[in-house]
Amino acid sequence: MAAAAILAREPGRQGLRVSGLSHRYGWRRVVENVDLVIPPGEIHCLVGPSGCGKTTTLRLIAGLETIQEGEIAIDGRVVARPGAMLPPEARRVGLMFQDFALFPHLRVEENVAFGLAGRPKAERRARVAELLRRVDMERHAKSWPHTLSGGEQQRVALARALAPAPDLMLLDEAFSALDTTLRAQVREETIAILKETGTPTLLVTHDAEEAVRVGDRIHAMEGGRIVQSGTPAELYQRPLDLFVAGFFGPVNRFSLVAGPGWVDTPVGRALAPGIAAGTPVEVVVRPEGIDLVPAGTGRGARATVVERRDLGPVHLVWLRLGRGEVVKVRRALPLPFGPGEAVEVVLDPAHAFVYPSPGAR
Repeated sequence: MAAAAILAREPGRQGLRVSGLSHRYGWRRVVENVDLVIPPGEIHCLVGPSGCGKTTTLRLIAGLETIQEGEIAIDGRVVARPGAMLPPEARRVGLMFQDFALFPHLRVEENVAFGLAGRPKAERRARVAELLRRVDMERHAKSWPHTLSGGEQQRVALARALAPAPDLMLLDEAFSALDTTLRAQVREETIAILKETGTPTLLVTHDAEEAVRVGDRIHAMEGGRIVQSGTPAELYQRPLDLFVAGFFGPVNRFSLVAGPGWVDTPVGRALAPGIAAGTPVEVVVRPEGIDLVPAGTGRGARATVVERRDLGPVHLVWLRLGRGEVVKVRRALPLPFGPGEAVEVVLDPAHAFVYPSPGAR
């Protein structure tokens, strides 16, 4: 049977809908009024630092935690609300975890067939064989999990999760145990298969780069709340707060006072629409938003190159500004300036974000 036929989704799927989800552990509220909608065929990423509530959210969706507030529906079927919830095995949800969680006493083909109990033997055999071919693990069908590499174990875990044709896939830091090169390869293979099957997927990760690479939409979570949702480009270009602005990597940050619609920073003028003059503000400038030009041009503030690291196609440069501040710059090749050289800095306003300081709102 062809892979497309084996993996085909039924029409009319509705995906995941989470409404008003909140959760406490004792007195501590770890999830606060979370809303999520994941249509079929889309990969969404729930991102945030450790302890922000993202894994608890996933466990509530999976049925591994008892719901306290809110409602969860999968394909239009309510699976959890306070006082009434389906057990995990009745939710038609596929799960992949960081530790692969394969059954050590079962061979590869038996692991994949685990969720197919009750189906005719010939159907189980065909489903397992086709999925193992799809994840390039057919030759390991009779192997034991402990004989496989990490990447091979993760491929088996994916095949096992897909075997019952789940209505939703949940991935909890599923690729973080793999080394960098293998992680990218296995991740791309996994996402390609999930896209092919049309399975709505929620990936929980603390890795912003991973979220940008795989997510159709990203939900940034802080302190139990989703503070911004959107495409990777929307979150990168229009971050709503300091947390989101700084989530995509190291930034330069300045505590200043706004002028009428602008802020003069040590690296140039940033736009501050809607912020009243005299308001204390925090300005975030991304390293890629600072350009370097030769000293003496009069185009920007003077600075001195302190350190430079060449990282293949890009350079990281540390500059000391006139008042002693040190800022980080990330520029593509070529870059003619070395340590000790005087330069001028020019700010790209598209990479500068201004927010009222806490307490100034």
